[in-house]
Amino acid sequence: MPKREIVQIHIGQAGVQIANACWELYCLEHGIKVDGTLYEWDRSDDSYSPFFGVTAAGRAVPRVVMIDLEPTVIDEIRTGYYRHLFHPDGLLTGKEDAANNYARGKYGIGREMLDLALDRTRKVAEECNNLEGFIVFRAFGGGTGGGFTALFLEHLAGDYRKRSVMEFAVFPAPRVSTIIVEPYNAVLTTNSTIESEDVCFVMDNEAVYDILLRNLDTPRPTYTNLNRLLGQVVSAVTASLRFEGQVNVDLTEFQTNLVPYPRIHFPLITYAPFVPASKAFHESLSVAQLTNACFEPANQMVKCDPRKGKYMSCCLLYRGDIAPTDVNNAITSIKGKRSIGFVDWCPTGFKVGINYQPPTTVPGGDLARTTRAVTMLSNSTAIREAWERILRKYNLLYSKRSFVHHYVGEGMEEGEFQDAKEDLAALVMDYKEVDS
Repeated sequence: MPKREIVQIHIGQAGVQIANACWELYCLEHGIKVDGTLYEWDRSDDSYSPFFGVTAAGRAVPRVVMIDLEPTVIDEIRTGYYRHLFHPDGLLTGKEDAANNYARGKYGIGREMLDLALDRTRKVAEECNNLEGFIVFRAFGGGTGGGFTALFLEHLAGDYRKRSVMEFAVFPAPRVSTIIVEPYNAVLTTNSTIESEDVCFVMDNEAVYDILLRNLDTPRPTYTNLNRLLGQVVSAVTASLRFEGQVNVDLTEFQTNLVPYPRIHFPLITYAPFVPASKAFHESLSVAQLTNACFEPANQMVKCDPRKGKYMSCCLLYRGDIAPTDVNNAITSIKGKRSIGFVDWCPTGFKVGINYQPPTTVPGGDLARTTRAVTMLSNSTAIREAWERILRKYNLLYSKRSFVHHYVGEGMEEGEFQDAKEDLAALVMDYKEVDS
């Protein structure tokens, strides 16, 4: 049976660094060596085909485009461990950085990169027999991740109207930030991409740092540690396109079940079990325990308290040794809990996916090898807290018009600041209305 293919697009420094962790994991899952040759060439097993095309020489080539406006990050891939895996034409770099400036990425030097990026994406998409959609990785706060992605997605949505565009985005964290103008970039990019993406899964670094510190005994986490956790989530989301399962979920199903209104498309990500190798043998990890762990605020990849909001929809993606009856019992017990509130207009509230393939772990990684795992994607009104927080920071910066000249100097209208602010305030109001 032919499988549906996915093209992955990594934009900006954050997106490209996530690519390293993700493709390492996919290669392990499908038994593909670092140069793209397959360990055992079994013609009946084509589980890799959604992510990898196979050349006439029998080499697996990832369906991927990486774009950055400056070369250093992608150069690490060009000279790194997986340098023979990727198609050299799929690694696109500019000469000059967007310098954390949204306007520079969208109106300035990003324009020069646009045609090349769209052309390369078209070539990768044309190699697919049955394209399911695109997955984009980027950070909200960067110049390339915010500005160039906004420009790129506008054109991509125009070219591929019927295909779903999913996004995994690094959201500005409450207290940890590496960029001063992050609130500007995040609000401006949200305003311009909200129409051109179908669903956007958000995670913030601070929440993932806390998970690594608290649950995984990693006292000094690096970005590699963070990205590997995100890689597990992306793998779970796409597992049913690649492996056999009892209940399969494809990309369009996420949209149908998770997005009640077109603008409210920012689900939270939760993963369980977060078990370090040192404690792996002491945990029983039943289906009920895993399901309950997903509703713990501490296991969420965004800093906000789900107990303060209500769930509109939850998508539970189980992997490994799972029986459907256990899942139904676990969900029934969750529905009986007082602390977990659902909006009153959504009676069922749960979408379930069950996949036979257990999670793969990266050698030397933080997560222990387990027989089962679950990823929860939940659309909750609690994320309003995160939007309000970023809007408050934006208003503080904008009230004094600080740093605005950098944006206007790159050819952006100052009116766009006001539009973006009003649009985000409207998004916060949308969440309030859904909640009431």
